[in-house]
Amino acid sequence: MPRYAQLVMGPAGSGKSTYCSTIQQQCEVLNRSVHVVNLDPAAEYFAYSVLADIRELIQVDDVMEDDSLRFGPNGGLIYCMEYFANNFDWLADCLGHMEDDYILFDCPGQIELYTHLPIMKQLVDQLQQWEFRVCGVFLVDSQFMVESFKFVSGVMAALSAMVSLEIPQVNIMTKMDLLNKKAKKEIERYLDPDMYSLMQDSSDIWKSKKFKKLTKAICGLVDDYSMVRFLPFDRSDDESISITLQHIDFSIQYGEDFEVKEPKEQEEDPDAPSMGDQFFQGASAN
Repeated sequence: MPRYAQLVMGPAGSGKSTYCSTIQQQCEVLNRSVHVVNLDPAAEYFAYSVLADIRELIQVDDVMEDDSLRFGPNGGLIYCMEYFANNFDWLADCLGHMEDDYILFDCPGQIELYTHLPIMKQLVDQLQQWEFRVCGVFLVDSQFMVESFKFVSGVMAALSAMVSLEIPQVNIMTKMDLLNKKAKKEIERYLDPDMYSLMQDSSDIWKSKKFKKLTKAICGLVDDYSMVRFLPFDRSDDESISITLQHIDFSIQYGEDFEVKEPKEQEEDPDAPSMGDQFFQGASAN
C-alpha cells in the first residue's frame, strides 16, 4: 500500500500550523487517521498532536547559543534544516511503517527553503523512496493578497516552490474567516484570476515603464499556462475544509488502492417492489 503526505509550506504567518490542526480535526470527524510532523525547529506552539517533532533532533535556540557557530535566527534555521537533511534516519524511525499512512509535514516559513536551497527537494526525494505520494500545499494569507501587486508576489512564490519541488501542488488562501464581506468579495477575482485584467490596476507600481515588459511577461506566463490557482480556506466552514481536502486527495490519488467493500447481503422481501418498479412509480407520481 502506498503512503501519503502533504508538505505544508508558505511564508511565516500564513497559517501552516493552524491548517495542520484543522485538517487533523476534520479527518478525526471523518474517521481518517492523519498524523502531523513538525519540521519547524523554531516553533514555539502548535495546537495539534505530533507524531514527530524536529526539535527533539535539533533546535534553533541551541544553534544560536553555540559560540562556535554564531548564527542568527535565519542562519540558525538553515543550519538546523541542513542537519535534518543529513539525518533522515531519525525521521524514518519516527514514522515507522503503518498501512495507509497519511502525514502532514508542517514546514518552516523561510522562503529560501523552497527556492534555491536543495533541502526540501531532498526531503521530497527521500519520502518518495519510502513510497510516499507527496503533494505540496502552499499557503498564503488572504489578508495579504487583496492588492494586485502583492498577489503577483504570492503567485511567484508559489510558482517557485512548484518548479523547485516538482510535485503536485495545491495553492490555498488561508484566513478567509478573518475577512469582512467587502474583502471577501474583492478576493474572489484572485482565486481564478485574469492576469491581464490585473494589469489595469490603478496602482502606480503596475504603471512603472521600467518593469512594464517584465510584469506583462509574468502575467502571461501565469495566465496562458494556468500555472497557479488558489482555493479559499475558511477554517470555520466544514464545506471549505472538505473541498480543500478533496483536491489534495485527488492529486495524490488517495483511496484509489483501497479494497472495495462488498455491500451486506439483505434478505429479499418477495412482496417488496423492485428497484425498477420504485423508479417508474416515482416517475408516474411526478
